[in-house]
Amino acid sequence: MSAINLLQFITNHPLNKGRKLKAIIQFMKWQFVSRLVPGDVVYEWVNGSRLLVRTGETGLTGNIYTGLHEFPEMGFLLHVLKSDDLFIDVGANVGSYTILACSAVGASGYAFEPVPTTYKRLMENIRLNHLENRVVLNNIAIGREQAVIKFTSDMDTVNHALAEGEQRPNAISVQVSTLDTVLINESPVLMKIDVEGFETPVLEGGSETLSKKSLNAVIIELNGSGNRYGYDESRILELMFDHGFKTYSYNPFSRELINLKGKNLSSGNTLFIRDKAAILDRLNESPVINVHGKQF
Repeated sequence: MSAINLLQFITNHPLNKGRKLKAIIQFMKWQFVSRLVPGDVVYEWVNGSRLLVRTGETGLTGNIYTGLHEFPEMGFLLHVLKSDDLFIDVGANVGSYTILACSAVGASGYAFEPVPTTYKRLMENIRLNHLENRVVLNNIAIGREQAVIKFTSDMDTVNHALAEGEQRPNAISVQVSTLDTVLINESPVLMKIDVEGFETPVLEGGSETLSKKSLNAVIIELNGSGNRYGYDESRILELMFDHGFKTYSYNPFSRELINLKGKNLSSGNTLFIRDKAAILDRLNESPVINVHGKQF
């Protein structure tokens, strides 16, 4: 993302409405401080949660600039989860969603991150928030079967499994397991899947998990990245519809679920919900969240 596009994203973000100048100043302050201070910077986040951030970690710096980088989906997570729930983070990167779920809300979690260097950063953020006994960390990829695959290792938030014929410097081998294998005895309530186009095999290896009555909502990144593997996103919609899920977007300010006929075209993420009535009850009962002086 270019500097101009980044500034446009920051100033147009819903949580920066009415505070655009403050948002720009915060952006410039981070640029200065992160270069002046050696090592990591601890950022105080939502409900006492914290992030350990360094320059260039786009999976975290977006939250510094905006409060909640992916506002509709992160707002949904904060509203729908309860402290006795189990959250699953497939493609956790350095932990934004896991920290929101397990520190800001107090839920338990499983986090999957296959790239060792990124996994190390994830562990550091888990330790910073004292979540060692609440989050099960897994340095593996998730797919349709047990295997070993090649993975990029130096592309920050867009690290991905190599497609057939794809060559990348610093590619690594990673172990693959399935959702059904790892979560056989678990009852997740909410799952987030962000695996840069590898969503289809993740879901194909998680049929039993998707069938669990406890699982009423799944956030899936659908941005066309699956094309690199020859996957059609209509297959993902078919899989989720077969398990009783329907597609929605979410407005955290009004706590409204907006029905969609397919994937979310205004966001990279699509929200899949099975029991809408149960989810609405949770959304209506959830306490107010305050970020950047805005309540939702």
